[in-house]
Amino acid sequence: MQPFLHHWGASAITSIGFFWVSLWAFCLGYLVSSMIEVFVSKDRMQRAMGVRGPRAVALAAFFGFVSSSCSFAALSTTRALFSKGAGLVPALAFLLASTNLVIELGILIAVFLSWQFVIGEYIGAVLMIGFMWVIVALTLPPGLEEMARKKAEEADAMKGMAMDMEMGNDMGDSKSMDDMQGMDMPPMDTPDPTPPPFRSLAGWRQVAMQYRMEWSMVWKDVTFGFTIAGVIATFVPAAAFQALFVGSSRAGGSLWWETVLQTLVGPVAAFFTFIGSMGNIPLAAVLYGSGVSFAGIMAFIFSDLIVFPIVRVSARYFGWKMALYIVAVFLVALVAASICLHYGFAWAGILPDTAGHAAHHDDPAAGFAVNVTLFLNAAFLAASGWLVWQSFAGMAGMHHNMGQPGLIERVIGVLAKASCVWLTIGVVLWFVF
Repeated sequence: MQPFLHHWGASAITSIGFFWVSLWAFCLGYLVSSMIEVFVSKDRMQRAMGVRGPRAVALAAFFGFVSSSCSFAALSTTRALFSKGAGLVPALAFLLASTNLVIELGILIAVFLSWQFVIGEYIGAVLMIGFMWVIVALTLPPGLEEMARKKAEEADAMKGMAMDMEMGNDMGDSKSMDDMQGMDMPPMDTPDPTPPPFRSLAGWRQVAMQYRMEWSMVWKDVTFGFTIAGVIATFVPAAAFQALFVGSSRAGGSLWWETVLQTLVGPVAAFFTFIGSMGNIPLAAVLYGSGVSFAGIMAFIFSDLIVFPIVRVSARYFGWKMALYIVAVFLVALVAASICLHYGFAWAGILPDTAGHAAHHDDPAAGFAVNVTLFLNAAFLAASGWLVWQSFAGMAGMHHNMGQPGLIERVIGVLAKASCVWLTIGVVLWFVF
């Protein structure tokens, strides 16, 4: 019993250590994302993406980059753009870019993995957009885009009504999106507000509210994701990953067919984690330490848009037929991009040596050393405190009633709270044992 309790404590400290070393990266990324969200208008973005062709796809990728956010927020924005006339390929390019060409994700990858993975993340995002474009051009069923756009317009209209209810308009009790699925409502086309001046306090209060909302959307996934990463890093032996990812234990590296198989296993493993890309990076570091190939790890990281909660929300926005089609397109694109990255990096001589990376941390508390991370975290925690304070000032007088969360959100909420209990007990056990 005592060894288990000791491992429990070690896993909790490992999880918290993972989060501590990446805290400043989260804060920096969400601050930049919130500033862009407030100070950059979406109106031109929507007009530019309504046409087809290379220019529209390039603009969609660029706007996705400057609008980087978590998978759920990116999917919501994609739905809004698609419902307002953006073509399917530009809309999907925006979705891929806003979840992979992500500043905070690149910083987190640099913290947990290596510079090759950062380069691979950004080049891979471009490759996935290209592969997605070709696949959609060759396989899109007739009428599916129009059917999905009608569904997206209905979802957009329901979201607009929910926001009106949330702000206290005389439209009845607040309802969730699930509650309003059967309502017959016309599409709503609300104009994009003019961005506030950069130096205005009102503008920075909007940034603060956006920053707080970013954290409110991801804290459950992050809490559960980092907890699971600590548990796996502590309790699961490297042999288990080597059995799952065939060939990862080979001293000279995986054979070509084993690399391809690992690239296929990566998305399957990601699908069952139920965690977004930010929470999956510590797990990717565990895979890195277990000898999984570069292609397999990149495929695991790229799979944030095909995890079950995202697929379910996508079906709500676009219908199940389009949601499953998008999953198939993204799966083929991410596997192809990961394999291209692996052998492209091997050809260039910059393929990371995953077999030489340490599988587990001998000292779970090593991340709490007095170093530059400590001072970065202190600075960003102070900035976050000011932003949270300003967010409450900006929300003064507003009425908020978000309605009941959906089933998946409730499940993730329970898992996050259970993770908090696990971590709290684990910290006590760490000091006892």
